[in-house]
Amino acid sequence: MEKLRDMWQGQVQRLRDMRDDWRADLAAGSYGVKSLIAALIVYLLVAFGFGIYWSSEPEQFSVRDTMAQTYGADDKVTGVAVTGTLIEVGDTLLTKRGGFLSNDIFPPGVWLDNIPNWEYGVLIQMRDLSKAMREAFSRSQSQSTEDSALALAESRFNFDHDSWAVPASESEYKEGLKYLRDYQKRLMDEDRHNAQFFARADNLRYWLNTVETRLGSLSQRLSASVGQRRLNVDLAGEERASQSTQTPREMVIKTPWFEIDDVFYEARGSTWALIHFLKAVEEDFADVLARKNALVSLQQIIRELEATQQTVYSPMILNGSGFGMLANHSLVMASYISRANAAIIDLRELLAQG
Repeated sequence: MEKLRDMWQGQVQRLRDMRDDWRADLAAGSYGVKSLIAALIVYLLVAFGFGIYWSSEPEQFSVRDTMAQTYGADDKVTGVAVTGTLIEVGDTLLTKRGGFLSNDIFPPGVWLDNIPNWEYGVLIQMRDLSKAMREAFSRSQSQSTEDSALALAESRFNFDHDSWAVPASESEYKEGLKYLRDYQKRLMDEDRHNAQFFARADNLRYWLNTVETRLGSLSQRLSASVGQRRLNVDLAGEERASQSTQTPREMVIKTPWFEIDDVFYEARGSTWALIHFLKAVEEDFADVLARKNALVSLQQIIRELEATQQTVYSPMILNGSGFGMLANHSLVMASYISRANAAIIDLRELLAQG
């Protein structure tokens, strides 16, 4: 009887020990979950802070100071300003606060919206200028051979901007900058003649034509923030013109409300890059502009575009109606861009004159 009782008590004690062990494990697990939740909250708060810090747009840099620091005050090699500025803009795109954010897949980069659109606007201008350098600035005539480094640089800049791996967008753009530096080095070497930059009026007009279409598109997209009824003028001015499919005579064009800030910051980035490129053109094409008496026209374009970089004090991009109670930041931006675009059209016509 005593043996049976001892066995029973031993079995009960083992069950109690198992219960205590289970409770201890449960308590430890609960502590681990709480620690994990606390760590996640801290991470999200830190990521939120970095997101705010990374959302600041880079300041403008001085084209002349950058050229003087890099190449020396006495270097006046034609093409150095445009090439060096394109490289500096690319470096800024990749090394600004937070680096290149368009292809981020983790917080805080994945949360951000405005800066990736700003980056895309800068990238579009880089692509256009690198294309002009390959097709026009570096070639003496249409039958001349293109520079291989510029061809490779252009292809790298046209890589997808949202690829995060194999390869990452940043690696491709860094390769493009490496090829630009190779071209730049050969450009400045007086003993080598396999790299040239031809500052001619027709070459400048070629690039400005691309700039004109880009700014015209941005102006239309910004103006569509309030919605407009537009007549179809696609075939205006040509009696025998035709198009692939028929379109309505009158259309309502309106940018979706969730894309308003996307277009706005893309325009901010595009004009930021364009300001620097035009200042570089002012250096490399100084003789051409002076001969056409067009220097002041270029400077006025730069001034109009600089107005697009004013500080936005509102915490969000407002989309009030044209004459409503609230401001419409998109229409203000479109006004500056439209004036700059009109001035570019006039500058192209001036450069075309004998």
